[in-house]
Amino acid sequence: MTAERVLVVEDDASVRRMLERTLGAEGFAVTGAADGGAALAAAEGQAPDLVVLDVAMPGMDGFEVCRRLRAKGLTGGILMLTARDSVEDRVRGLEAGADDYVVKPFAIAEVVARMRALTRRGSDRSELLAHGEIVLDTVQGTVTSGGGAPVALTTREAQLLELLLRDPRAVVSRDAAIEAIWGGAATDNIVDRYVARLRRKLGDPDSIRTVRGVGFILGP
Repeated sequence: MTAERVLVVEDDASVRRMLERTLGAEGFAVTGAADGGAALAAAEGQAPDLVVLDVAMPGMDGFEVCRRLRAKGLTGGILMLTARDSVEDRVRGLEAGADDYVVKPFAIAEVVARMRALTRRGSDRSELLAHGEIVLDTVQGTVTSGGGAPVALTTREAQLLELLLRDPRAVVSRDAAIEAIWGGAATDNIVDRYVARLRRKLGDPDSIRTVRGVGFILGP
């Protein structure tokens, strides 16, 4: 089995080396980056399965790095390391495209456990969910629509589409989506943003319908 590729982005050299050593011992193939620019270059070259990303870095902070990685098409999990434990900062990270976060100072065992949780999907049995021309592979996080080539989704995008596909006739409320996908730590408009992203990737503005005042449901 090929080792999962992990990119560790941390400007504190001692913390970065500790993460590289520990994660390497856990069986991950680890690459380190000391700043945002180096992180973007490394991600371009290796397409990591998971990124461990510090928030407070000089120059380009972790939020901006996260946004740029997602804009470049990175679909792997992003775990943010932050000394900020406010709801606002957690929401900001989630809206930038992060999948989870760990608050500093952290126990390395927690970092490893959260990484395992983010990557566990890749070792599970594949399951296909379909509605009309939309077909989602819940393990690979890819979707096809209208017989086209597979489109890669981020972890959160795949989770939201899966939630809609589990019962295509049911309306999924914003509160239900936030609780199921973001653990309750997000604002209502994040669901609308992810729905907009899914519509663009599916290439069909009517693929997901908005039920005003209620939530979202898959289109006919």
